[in-house]
Amino acid sequence: MGKEWLHELKLDGHRFQIAKDGRHVRLFGQKGGEWTKHLPHFAEAFRGLPCRSCTLDGYLVLPDADEAADCEGLSAAIATSQLEPLFFAFDLLYRDGHDLRPLSLVERKQRLSRLVRRADIRCLHLVQTFENGKALLAAAEQHGLEGVVSKRRNAPYRSGSCRDWRKVRTTAWRDANRERWRSFARSLTF
Repeated sequence: MGKEWLHELKLDGHRFQIAKDGRHVRLFGQKGGEWTKHLPHFAEAFRGLPCRSCTLDGYLVLPDADEAADCEGLSAAIATSQLEPLFFAFDLLYRDGHDLRPLSLVERKQRLSRLVRRADIRCLHLVQTFENGKALLAAAEQHGLEGVVSKRRNAPYRSGSCRDWRKVRTTAWRDANRERWRSFARSLTF
């Protein structure tokens, strides 16, 4: 991949969108289901976003004791409302009545970065981008992380699968999680 790509860590969590409209905040899972009632304190925290309205795209992650993401633990935490996860935002789709999806990834990430820096929300973090995808994948492999997502820097936002995003999972993660993920997937009752 060349210079037209940016790279970020693929986090082991659930993909979510957070939509703020005035004082109302709603959480949506990847398949469109609403999760606001399952995470009311989390939704409450995002009322503090420094804007009238916005939609963030990112990962809901529950770090385990070793600071690694724990997807299985996150599902249990959501089900029992015992723990509050972290939200790692990687895109900003709307802000204050403006549809940002037609803008380039770089422009959306700049706007997202400014919004996150101004927010005083402990559970909100920004997914960092990197120029060198090979080095990032090697680091992810070394630390047992899930992998890397590469995105075209000048692409608009598109929902669903597209050629502007490429995911590469690390060998270590695939090997370590293959059976765990099979049993976890069979147990999902969302």
